[in-house]
Amino acid sequence: MYFDVASTAPLHPVARQALTAALDEGWADPARLYRSGRQARMLLDAARETVAAVLGARADEIAFTASGTQAVQLGMLGALAGNRRRGGHLVHSAVEHSSVLHVAERWGSPRPEAGGEADGGSVSVVPVDRTGRVSADGFAGLLRADTALAVLQSANHEVGTVQPVEEVAGFCREAQVPLLVDAAQSAGRVDVPAGWSLLTASAHKWGGPPGVGVLAVRKGVRYASPLPADEREGGRVPGYVNVPAIVAAAASLRAVRAEAEQENARLHALVERIRARVPQLVPEVEVVGDPVRRLPHIVTFSCLYVDGEVLLTELDRAGFAVSSGSSCTSSTLTPSHVLAAMGVLTEGNVRVSLPYGTAEADVERFLTVLPEVVAGVRAPLGLDLPAPKATTAETLVIDALGKRCPLPVIELAKRIGEVPAGGTVAVLADDEAARLDIPAWCEMRGQEYVGEAPAADFGGDRGSAYLVRRTT
Repeated sequence: MYFDVASTAPLHPVARQALTAALDEGWADPARLYRSGRQARMLLDAARETVAAVLGARADEIAFTASGTQAVQLGMLGALAGNRRRGGHLVHSAVEHSSVLHVAERWGSPRPEAGGEADGGSVSVVPVDRTGRVSADGFAGLLRADTALAVLQSANHEVGTVQPVEEVAGFCREAQVPLLVDAAQSAGRVDVPAGWSLLTASAHKWGGPPGVGVLAVRKGVRYASPLPADEREGGRVPGYVNVPAIVAAAASLRAVRAEAEQENARLHALVERIRARVPQLVPEVEVVGDPVRRLPHIVTFSCLYVDGEVLLTELDRAGFAVSSGSSCTSSTLTPSHVLAAMGVLTEGNVRVSLPYGTAEADVERFLTVLPEVVAGVRAPLGLDLPAPKATTAETLVIDALGKRCPLPVIELAKRIGEVPAGGTVAVLADDEAARLDIPAWCEMRGQEYVGEAPAADFGGDRGSAYLVRRTT
């Protein structure tokens, strides 16, 4: 079962049909005046009208890019350049897609190749609560007289939490700051929130072909292309457009939007079942993300004492393709910035995102398989052993130096029973994930996280000591 449409959705049947037809009818250069060129131009114009209608924009505000990432990058850089006279301040939430973070890093960080100068100026990051949602007032508090651009996703790509875009847009409008909304996860599924100045989306998220992104720029928004001039796509996106793919993307967007109301209700019920049943079936698990203000097809949970990569591999062997925000599933071994910003466990994380047409039986089978898989992954760790007898030692030192996620937390869970209530455990660790996971574990288990100290204070030769006080 493919349960990872938040990464990419299977090609919609309507997209397949439209793509095949457009390969025959729309292969020519739409900038040419001969018959085949005019035919391609008609198809491109019709696709632009369709996308504009679904997204609540004018056709001449829509430009097609090579991906959603490119749309975000061009949108941000173009808006920042267009508002340069106002200032160089950028504001975005802590849980934006990496495409936003990479632009922000380049904008606000000095670069040697630029003589030590930053591309732009300063960057402010808006924190989120434990559900992954920003406070509209908190966002507004970071807007300044020199703010050139604000960026806020419509809904989060890892946990599905829907952001208060319209409220933030109101504050941005009062401050005369353009707002770019990344609608990659929500476009086609739910209504596009009002108030945006720039909007981005990606066709492969809604069942269109990969390689088609959307950049919408409202009339009147100051925008200067960050790339050399080109006559195509309103001067915003250089290069030859893929007309057949764009036609297929538009056709599938219209189709999924027409199906959305009925399918959203059905998928919402299935996700609610997963949200309710997983904590009942799997011990030591936390469902993350906003339980109410969320996309209908995404549910994310974290399992304590489980390596995320191992868990995903075992689920794949059992026939389920899911995703994860755990650090162990990335090549860099760094924790998910989304989960870290939320203050929840970054290990053993599973994201389930259901495609249109998911059957109830498929979800029931997943709920049957998941407890067995998690138990199988945990079995070698000895977590089913009786808790060790408590001692009178006030401080217990656990040496987890050199151990990767989630071993420091596993050791803490296994041995915290060795200290009495009120006693302290010092976990020595040099894995950066421990700085996030140990406080998150304490929050979940009702233990008190005291803080961080040098490992040398407890006999360690490197890393940090994470102090936990046993409360029960």
